[in-house]
Amino acid sequence: MNQTKFIMSNGLAFSENKDMEKLRRYSLKGWHVRDFKFMGYTLEKGKSSDFIYSVDYRLLKEGEEEEYFNLFSSAGWSHVASEADIHLFRALPGTKPIYTDRDTTIEKYENLNYYMRKFSIPFILITVLVWLGAFISSNTLKSTLLVIASILSVIAIPTAWTLLATYRNKWRAEGKKGFVNLAKMIPFLLLLIVVIILFLVNGMDNTVYTLTSMVIGAIAFPTAIWIIFFLYHKVKEKRN
Repeated sequence: MNQTKFIMSNGLAFSENKDMEKLRRYSLKGWHVRDFKFMGYTLEKGKSSDFIYSVDYRLLKEGEEEEYFNLFSSAGWSHVASEADIHLFRALPGTKPIYTDRDTTIEKYENLNYYMRKFSIPFILITVLVWLGAFISSNTLKSTLLVIASILSVIAIPTAWTLLATYRNKWRAEGKKGFVNLAKMIPFLLLLIVVIILFLVNGMDNTVYTLTSMVIGAIAFPTAIWIIFFLYHKVKEKRN
C-alpha cells in the first residue's frame, strides 16, 4: 500500500475553508499533510488523528522564519509546510484560532491580495495593451496581435477571476457587503466590455467566434493543468 498520496486543492482564494476541512477529514482517516505545492497537498499515511488546519499568507524576510514559526508554536499551531509566501499549520481541536479578531483577519487577506496583485495586474495590463494594439492596428499586424491577445486572454481570464476572489475575501472580512456584491457583478461587466471591444475590432461574426474560443480556452487551460498535475502525482504514487 502506498504511504503517500496527492490530493488537489480547490484553490485557496476560492475555498480555503473547504480545503482545511478536507485536510481534517483525511487526518481522521490517517492521512496527514506532509507538504503542499502548486494546486495540491501531499499526504502521508500514519495513525488516525484529529487535526485542524489553518493557512497564513506572509512574506518572511531572511532571519524571520524561526521567530514567526515559534510564535505560532507557542499558540499551539505546528508548522507543516510552506510554499512561497503561503504557510500551512495544524493543531488539535479546541486550539485558539490563528485569527481571532477582525483586524488580523483583514491583514491575512490583505497579504493574499498583495501577493496576487504582484503577478496578476502586470499580466492583465499587458493583455489589455495587446488588445488595444489590435484595435488601432491593421492588416497583418492586427491579425498577429489578435492571435496573441486571444492566447494571453486564456490565461488572463482565470488570473483576473482569482484576483477578484482575493478582493472579495478581503472585503468580506472588512464587512463591506456592497463591495462583495459588486465583486459578483464585475465578471459580467468585464464580459460586456470584452464583447464591445471584440465587436469594434472584429465585427459581429468574428466576435462570437473569438469570444467563444477565449471562454472555452479560459476554462480548458486551468482544467488541463489540473488534470496534468493530478495524473503526474498518481503516476508518481504508483512508482513509489
